Amino acid sequence: MTRLRPVAAALAAVLLAAVLWEVVKVAAPDAGVHVGGASILPRTDAVAMPHVWDVVQRTLQPETSAAGAPSVLSSMLHACWFTLGVAAVGWALGVVAGFALAVLMQRWRVAEESLEPWLVLSQTVPLVALAPLVVGWGGRIHLGGLEWQKWMSVALIASYLAFFPVAVGALRGLQSPAAAQVDLFRAQAAGWGRTLVRLRIPASVPHLLPALRLGAATAVVGAIVAEVSTGTKGGIGRLIISYAQSASGDPAKPWAAIAAAALLGLVAAGLVGLIGLGLRRFRHTEVS
Repeated sequence: MTRLRPVAAALAAVLLAAVLWEVVKVAAPDAGVHVGGASILPRTDAVAMPHVWDVVQRTLQPETSAAGAPSVLSSMLHACWFTLGVAAVGWALGVVAGFALAVLMQRWRVAEESLEPWLVLSQTVPLVALAPLVVGWGGRIHLGGLEWQKWMSVALIASYLAFFPVAVGALRGLQSPAAAQVDLFRAQAAGWGRTLVRLRIPASVPHLLPALRLGAATAVVGAIVAEVSTGTKGGIGRLIISYAQSASGDPAKPWAAIAAAALLGLVAAGLVGLIGLGLRRFRHTEVS
């Protein structure tokens, strides 16, 4: 039952969001609520906010009226699979970079004091402004027969969002052992490397696992935004833009893609959460 609890919580969150959506549609007028020229509640008519069951029904219908057209669900699954693969590459790069920075900052205090402000500052750069720069830099990379692809730029941008929570969580975990435990290793003439492997890394697991899950979710967000900004085709980000073009005549269609993107983040975090099953013996002090 304990293993199924996160799944049940995710399903409950999705159900609650659907209920709140319908409550807003019932409670708010179709034109929304405006106070002093400011919009307090959005429009709730069928074009702006279709019913949840209309969105679900639309996912099972053909994408277009053309003969042999795939269903919306089929197109979304293919797009989500593409985005998930690219986000996974970005997540892996972010984990390596974030953990390496955390080890560096734990090893030298001056590195922590110097790098930590830059880590925070890095997250203030808008992805929309960063994406064209990454694509431009990638186009100038020539390593043998390697040709830089757009999806590589998307993965790099996804790693940019993923590395921050990993770096912060790993640093907190690496610094979590009590002074008495560190002194015990010193008394046994254990060097920094052995202390890191035998004490600090196992102690960091309760802090690192939530950071990995958050990194997975942010990697998906980064990949979706990067797909839109770089024009990379095949992913759920471009599918949202494509479906949005028919929003006025088929409002449930773009909302289906938006819901799929949100669920993709939950799936990514859940898949990373499976890593915790192999690290259960280190999770007795896990924090929320």
